[in-house]
Amino acid sequence: MSDISFNPSRRHVLGLGCERGTPAAEVLALAVAALEAVGISADELAAIASIDSRRQEAAILAVARQFAVPALFFDAPRLERETPRLRNPSAVVFARVGCHGVAESAAFAAIGDDAELVLGKIKSAQATAAVARGGLQKA
Repeated sequence: MSDISFNPSRRHVLGLGCERGTPAAEVLALAVAALEAVGISADELAAIASIDSRRQEAAILAVARQFAVPALFFDAPRLERETPRLRNPSAVVFARVGCHGVAESAAFAAIGDDAELVLGKIKSAQATAAVARGGLQKA
């Protein structure tokens, strides 16, 4: 079941991960690059999603404010359940945070079972982003 409601114009979720203290400008630039890579605007986003250990991360919150969408956060066990669907699982990420991916997993977790990954994880120096689409089975 989906954690967010979708409408026809807002059915994408931007999953984000970053190291603590990553500059907001870096995460925002990566977020914009992710949206451009799949040809969507911020108006098509339903939410930003990440791991709960980044709930207070200024850069993640700045992206959510910039795009005027809610920021959703999931614990590592919830994100780990998405591992079979990941394009880019990482043992390094697992060792650091307890799940095999943050950006892709968070986007999947926010949408639920009908999520489709439209952009696998992309990276900057200190951040990751991925985009999933959902609401495909909704009226």
